Amino acid sequence: MRSPLVQHEITRAGTWIAMAVAVALLALLAQPIMLILGALVLATMMDGGTRLLGRVLPIHRGWRLTIVLLAAVAFIVYTFYLTGASLAAQAQAMRLIVEAQVSRVGAWLQQLGISTTPNDLKGLASQALSSLGRVTAAVGTVFGALTSAVMMLVLAIFIAIEPKLYERGVAWMLPMNKRASFYKVADKMGWTLRRLMFGRLVGMAVEGVGTWLLLWAGGVPMAGLLGILTGLFAFLPNIGAIISGVLIILVGFSAGTDAGLYALFVYLIVQLIDGYLIVPMVAKRATDLAPALVLAAQILFGALFGILGLFLADPIIAMIKVYLEERSKSLDEESASPATPLPQ
Repeated sequence: MRSPLVQHEITRAGTWIAMAVAVALLALLAQPIMLILGALVLATMMDGGTRLLGRVLPIHRGWRLTIVLLAAVAFIVYTFYLTGASLAAQAQAMRLIVEAQVSRVGAWLQQLGISTTPNDLKGLASQALSSLGRVTAAVGTVFGALTSAVMMLVLAIFIAIEPKLYERGVAWMLPMNKRASFYKVADKMGWTLRRLMFGRLVGMAVEGVGTWLLLWAGGVPMAGLLGILTGLFAFLPNIGAIISGVLIILVGFSAGTDAGLYALFVYLIVQLIDGYLIVPMVAKRATDLAPALVLAAQILFGALFGILGLFLADPIIAMIKVYLEERSKSLDEESASPATPLPQ
């Protein structure tokens, strides 16, 4: 054991074993890691609301955070209290309408000579939903989903109460010469994520309320449920717009050709307002992520980490982009700075 050669080989073997253990732990702990990342995103949204409220209400941060949380809970409870029964009935009716419309599309494709049956379309949809990764098998049940949501919410509240405490805790684990750059990158990540989530919430509100009002004015059935679903799916760039658009068009054409064309027009108008007005004004200035990059990340993270990965793909890619940009700036500054002269 005292031989330098043996010690060198033990060090090499230990390095390989540590790498294998790290990969195995990453695969086993993928779901908890995604839950922690989800909690960080929720904490950023809470922190952004607290900071925004502090501009008009100069009170202690804890009270401002409490007001933000109570306002969010009150909005959710009030919305579902007023529309819970009607939304449940509309959801059941929408399922029947979507199945009937899928059957009509399958029959139309068969008339065109395409050998696709309605059962094939339903099977394709079920395969797409079931292929969102194996990691979320533990949260497949209602109890598991509720438990994961409560864990994320509690963790997010603790982080939002004192975010600097946890930031300093991470910095203390780094070498002294790396802490200044860590604080700089962490501040930039926090600013970017707050702006990204603020833009996402504004886009969700605009798409949800706008879809509901326009569909209701045009006499399209289930306008309230379609508005809520459109607002929720707006959290997912690209994919969410496709899903909500398919639902709006299917329900619209179930009420007639005129209603279907009007629903298509409403969908296009809402998406144009969000894509060319809301996103450039709020979120794109902070992140400026390419649409193809976001879509590819959603496909990759959805396949690897399930539904949580699908929801968190955009924030994760934004954080990686910020880190790479800041690292490139620091390397450019180091290369541009004059070298320290050696002592004579």
